[in-house]
Amino acid sequence: MSLLEVEDLRVTFTTEDGPVLAVKRMSFALESGEILALVGESGCGKSVTAMSIPRLLPTSGVEIEGAVRLGGRDLTALAERDLEALRGKEISVVFQEPMTSLNPAYTVGRQIVEVLRRHERLNSRKALDRAVELLELVGIPDARRRCDSYPHQLSGGMRQRVMIAIGVACNPKVLIADEPTTALDVTIQAGVLEVIANLRDTLGTAVVLITHDLGVVAKVADRVVVMYAGRSVEEAPVDSLFAAPQHPYTMGLIDALPSSALLRGTRRLEEIPGMVPPPTSDPDECEFAARCPRASARCTSARPALKVSEAEHRVACYHPGRKEVGRVS
Repeated sequence: MSLLEVEDLRVTFTTEDGPVLAVKRMSFALESGEILALVGESGCGKSVTAMSIPRLLPTSGVEIEGAVRLGGRDLTALAERDLEALRGKEISVVFQEPMTSLNPAYTVGRQIVEVLRRHERLNSRKALDRAVELLELVGIPDARRRCDSYPHQLSGGMRQRVMIAIGVACNPKVLIADEPTTALDVTIQAGVLEVIANLRDTLGTAVVLITHDLGVVAKVADRVVVMYAGRSVEEAPVDSLFAAPQHPYTMGLIDALPSSALLRGTRRLEEIPGMVPPPTSDPDECEFAARCPRASARCTSARPALKVSEAEHRVACYHPGRKEVGRVS
């Protein structure tokens, strides 16, 4: 049994324009001590999938179907009181914008202490000592003095490290990191990613990493789930994904990287033509077909299932692999 199992997850938002299908039958598993990346362009459903796990989506206007099991326990069946005890203790979230997640009126030390006192029942002195240890763990220098700092007194990279310290304060089994390097420069990004990798190695924390940056994935992830239009279209170990991508969408994402352009001997970046289908639709066909250079009539007659193409490599495509397949109208 995997540590975390997401099975047949479907998330629908009720809007004035009709139901919006944000996540469409997603399934994946997370093993202990593993970093699993959910990858895809903006709007593909990555963050909604991640926030569905600890049930942090709004309670009204949202319908969630499927199962989310942590250590065999179905989180979708828990009462809110039980979820509150679980969040921060067994499963934690690092949000992408620390300035809107950290309380500007409290010092960062107090915010870490609050988590420790709530879930670990530590007294104030022990909680403060532990807060200092956590700031040191995530690489913040002069940690005891920084406990007295307010969020606005810290750099963006340090604020993100504080968020990670809060997230791992109670040694959770699963840490969800939602775009943790957004808006950070390259040097700071590398530091934050190193912190996440070190936490996995030292604490054994399993991580669900949400990102649209394949460079980030290559640096820290063990396994990757590629999402498109609310669905998983490819899943593979990270080395296998970059060495032999199977889905045309994944190939398009990799070919759009600046490093891929350099390998081709050009400065021109590749692009994926066309537009993502509207989230109000759910046709029984490959939703990438309209943008795919190798689509055939079969692609629009029925949706391809996610199947094993190679060892530990699954893809939802009738024409997988890097091969030339002419488009059939």
